[in-house]
Amino acid sequence: MGGPGDPPEGTPEGAPGGAEDEYRSVVFDESFVRAARLQEYSARERMTDHTPAVRRRPQLHRGLPRQAMALVLLIALAFGTAVYMSVRSPTRPAQIQQTAVPLRTAVVPLAPQGKVPGSTDPEYLYAHSPAAHFAVGAEGIPLPAHRRTAHFSDGQVASALIAVRDYIVASSLDPAVLTGGEINTVRAMLAPSQLDQFDQSFDHPAADGRHASTGWLVRFDPARAELADSQIRVQGSLQAVEADSATLEVTADPTLVYALKPAGSATQAQASLFTVRREMQFRFDRDDLRLRQVQLVTSSVQAGPLSCTVDSAVRFHPLLAGQTVKPGAPPGTDPYAPGGSIAVCGTLASAAQPKV
Repeated sequence: MGGPGDPPEGTPEGAPGGAEDEYRSVVFDESFVRAARLQEYSARERMTDHTPAVRRRPQLHRGLPRQAMALVLLIALAFGTAVYMSVRSPTRPAQIQQTAVPLRTAVVPLAPQGKVPGSTDPEYLYAHSPAAHFAVGAEGIPLPAHRRTAHFSDGQVASALIAVRDYIVASSLDPAVLTGGEINTVRAMLAPSQLDQFDQSFDHPAADGRHASTGWLVRFDPARAELADSQIRVQGSLQAVEADSATLEVTADPTLVYALKPAGSATQAQASLFTVRREMQFRFDRDDLRLRQVQLVTSSVQAGPLSCTVDSAVRFHPLLAGQTVKPGAPPGTDPYAPGGSIAVCGTLASAAQPKV
């Protein structure tokens, strides 16, 4: 028989100390007891009817172990690296930060060498001038064959070309702009970064290479001239190239020929031709293409017949049929005054005038 502390059947064979020794290595310390998910009810609590023998203890909220925190940090680092690499992936070029590029302008009036040729028939003037083979209006600026570039789709290249042609039409062919003083239709086509310069060019125009109104659009002095024929002759070309992975550039060089007559004159008044050559460069980023807006960065204008003594930065004051240039020289240029007026004038070749 076993002792008072032994089980009735005695100590198991081969196990010194029996069950006591078997569980001696298990220590039910205070932390183990607190962590138990099940807890036995007290004798008083078990006296209540239908009370289960045990109850579930609320789960203790402990901080994450160091290994778990390290794992979370590693996952976050891997996720951040994946996002960064996807943004920098060669299939999607990184965006290059674009800064506002101010328009640079050069407006050169061309003075005739004699009397300005005229006729009561504008068609006769066109037929006997270098513009005889020019198309009418926007048809003179056809869209060139184009294709995608390394970083811009065919559709994006086409959008840039169409936006430039639309700008030329609005700023060079709209009668409301040419003689009516309308500017908002042109302003609405520009990128927001150029609006301040555009506004200053009309509020305070100057021949300083930055703020000539006639660098942005074509407009005549309405007190001096009006259109004798709405069929404006045009010839020009467009070309698009990729400047970098975030920028498209489009160059345009339209030559526009207008038939003009004195303002308020009769229908059969003598008309004359006025020629404007515009060489422009436009820039587009992806936002410009999406919003159908342009950035005009350079504009070089040659126009005549004009007098070199009259400021052509604000409006064109055409010399009309039978008129000649008045004696005088262009306004003086002060090379010691940065930002001052830039007086430039040329001579209109005889071959550029109608043979009447």
